[in-house]
Amino acid sequence: MPKRILSGVVTSDANAQTVTVSVERRFTHPVLKKTIRKSKKYRAHDENNTFKTGDSVRIIECAPKSKTKRWEVLEAAEA
Repeated sequence: MPKRILSGVVTSDANAQTVTVSVERRFTHPVLKKTIRKSKKYRAHDENNTFKTGDSVRIIECAPKSKTKRWEVLEAAEA
């Protein structure tokens, strides 16, 4: 099964080797036919503390690194 890759914005870099990434998805409501925005936060592993709050990044699924971390930062996303 292929690993999922998501892109989002770093919302927190307070923890060591961890960033919180907010990923937004857009979809059409099945009844109202209105475009809806939903966001979800993922905690991702950032080995060298490279990324700061506000950076656009791409994250990829990985084996569990800790209790809450299941993602790794892949690269900086193009803005």
